Amino acid sequence: MAKLIFAMNQSLDGYVDHLEMRPSPAVSRHFLEQVRAMTGSVYGRRMYEIMRYWDDDLSEWDAEEHDFAAAWRNQPKWVVSRSLKSVGPNATLVADDIEAVIRGLKAQHVGEIEVAGPDLAGSLTNLGLIDEYRLYVHPIVLGRGKPFFAGPRPPLRFVSSDLIDEDVIRLTYVPA
Repeated sequence: MAKLIFAMNQSLDGYVDHLEMRPSPAVSRHFLEQVRAMTGSVYGRRMYEIMRYWDDDLSEWDAEEHDFAAAWRNQPKWVVSRSLKSVGPNATLVADDIEAVIRGLKAQHVGEIEVAGPDLAGSLTNLGLIDEYRLYVHPIVLGRGKPFFAGPRPPLRFVSSDLIDEDVIRLTYVPA
């Protein structure tokens, strides 16, 4: 059975904003290895549209960016949206009965399936489907934006912490 993992970069004050937190080379390598190891990803519409950046190879990218794009394109993706009518390559649109689809994915697959997007993660948390939370904390205070946790969460139990580079720490929690 696969584990559903919600993992995102966040500021010290709990906000997510990919434009404000540029990854260091060490963090980029970490996420490349994470993507390679994932069984697949479940995206909300907004996060999927942001990640579609990796659909094309851009000439100005370095080798690591090309590697990340290739790994991302090869990974199965499930996109939860009622407004999208179609999705890109290696992606499946999930518009109805989200709970049944996600439970089916967890039952049919082995490994880790990443959840990307705080709103989607909030909905899946409310359904009791998130198995682990990975908070990548960056040393920046934004004071505004989209919070990592969209609404109240059930109690969590600390599992581990890992220093990803000299400035970014990953905190891992599971439902208590």
